[in-house]
Amino acid sequence: MAVISAVVLGLVEGITEFLPVSSTGHLILFNEWFSFAPEFTKTFDIVIQFGAILAVVAVFAKRFWPLNGSNLELWKRVIVSVFPALVFGALFGSKIQEVLFNPTVVAFALIVGGVILLAAEQLRRNESITDVTKIGYGKAFVIGCIQCLAFIPGTSRSAATIIGSMFLGTSRSTAAEYSFFLAVPTIAAASVFSLLKHPITLAGNDALILGIGFVVAFISSLVVIRLFLQYIRNKTFAPFAYYRIVLGVIILLFFAR
Repeated sequence: MAVISAVVLGLVEGITEFLPVSSTGHLILFNEWFSFAPEFTKTFDIVIQFGAILAVVAVFAKRFWPLNGSNLELWKRVIVSVFPALVFGALFGSKIQEVLFNPTVVAFALIVGGVILLAAEQLRRNESITDVTKIGYGKAFVIGCIQCLAFIPGTSRSAATIIGSMFLGTSRSTAAEYSFFLAVPTIAAASVFSLLKHPITLAGNDALILGIGFVVAFISSLVVIRLFLQYIRNKTFAPFAYYRIVLGVIILLFFAR
């Protein structure tokens, strides 16, 4: 059963982490049937997130090295964007999770986020930015501030950054790409912070379970990122918005039993 849980939860993380649908919302739902002991769950979640961000590095390897020219310009902007989340997370992250991490909040965040995503499609400004290196530092900082909304469980870090970028004039594909790049330092920082609070302790076949979850999350993220990039070249985010709304309603009904 532990191996099956590792595979299922690794798939859930890999499929949902970079789509604007909230991996947290899905994990809360799937944890009703597939889960581990509370302390091990924290370690498992960290490990599968590392698998997901490694997939970003693999897909966009040329944007990570060499660190010069347009690559350097990109990462200067990413650093500006990640700064608000680092500060906000250090000050309020733990308290927000303690107070808001429950199915009702997740469900409402999914629904509200879905409505806003539809609005972003209908009301977005002229797509004047079609290259991530053309995002100004001021806009990069604003995107970083908007990303802080993802501390509310169910909001989705990907959705927050994509919606924020689109409202600031980026194209869909540029918004998605920037969201991928911003995910790497943001998730890595959050994971390191969690590790400092909850050091890894392994027993029995824990290492095997972690390894399975990591590999599954990496492979599924790799596939999803590539397919998502192809999808958004000529299609809208509307299906993801409707999916969020439906999932939010399902979670409300499920936990209202």
